Amino acid sequence: MKQDELSRRGRAWIELDRGALENNVNILRSLIPERCALMPALKANAYGHGAALFVPELLRLGVHDFCVATAAEGAEVRQCGADGTVLVLGWTHPDDFPLLRRYELTQNATDHDYASLLNQYGGIHVHLGIDTGMHRLGEPCENFEGIADILSMKNLHADGIFTHLCTADSGAPEAVSFALRQLNDFNTVVRRLRALGFADLKTHSLGSSAMFNYSEHAGDYARPGIALYGVMSTQQETRQRGGALRGVLSLRARISAVKTLRAGEGAGYGLDFIAQRDSKIAVLTIGYGDGVPRCLSNGVGRVLIGGHYAPIAGRICMDQALADVTDIPDAHAGGIATIIGRDGKNEISSCELAEHAGTITNEIFSRLSSRLERFWA
Repeated sequence: MKQDELSRRGRAWIELDRGALENNVNILRSLIPERCALMPALKANAYGHGAALFVPELLRLGVHDFCVATAAEGAEVRQCGADGTVLVLGWTHPDDFPLLRRYELTQNATDHDYASLLNQYGGIHVHLGIDTGMHRLGEPCENFEGIADILSMKNLHADGIFTHLCTADSGAPEAVSFALRQLNDFNTVVRRLRALGFADLKTHSLGSSAMFNYSEHAGDYARPGIALYGVMSTQQETRQRGGALRGVLSLRARISAVKTLRAGEGAGYGLDFIAQRDSKIAVLTIGYGDGVPRCLSNGVGRVLIGGHYAPIAGRICMDQALADVTDIPDAHAGGIATIIGRDGKNEISSCELAEHAGTITNEIFSRLSSRLERFWA
């Protein structure tokens, strides 16, 4: 590897694939009517991928509307050039209301009391969240008078109304029944509001799973989250629904050293790895401080080195990890280990990593540290 490339990809880094992102955008667009615009979720730094890198690419692909979790995230997305609606899905502290107005963000009016605070401040655009059974944020769908009152508040710019389906990722009969009930309750609210004269409200209810399973219920926006990044939350759902999606992110780290152990010698904290034979271990410049789950220690997880799988040896540290490379003859200091992604003919997917860690891909991505350099490969 050339010296400038070595410097650019110094310790541990994330590579992003433009072609995969475009593929995913095209697939998601194909699921919904032309009148429905994508409003991808860029919360948690674009699920750990890097919001500052994603906004310009999505704009290039004709995506102009985004949703985030916090006002600070919304400000960053706006500063990166976002020119459409930027919806803050989460709760914003009243001290940060000026941020909403300064960056022309649209706030989730989470319930009647909160909408009243926003109305007192004034001049803020809102989409009203409707609680149709998830029981997080949102004004209960049964309280139609309260919903209509929020949308009539004179100092609010009420532009839209939305809900979130909490069982859309499951095909179990009871999950499907609940999702359809949520949709029916939401659509009933929308119809009644339009009958009262709220004809221009934008509507949205579909996230990633719902786009695949309930696309006939698409409104004016669809809010893909994990699917934008090339997978679904679990291995099973990815195989069932997201097989044509392509992972955008690869996670790699440098090998700082290769150590030789005699049979019976240990390595790492607690000497948890004990060589069963004369062995070699590679020291990797990445750890749980970078977002690699510590529970992948002691052979639960694996990495790719030189196109070969190498089990994680011993405990993952905050900044480093060990891999058993006894059977990989070309493992060397300065080489590269792949934690997520392809190396040669083999691959470790984010779904595999999440499954081994007992979690979902959303968590794996969103915990990737800010100290990892991110760039389009």
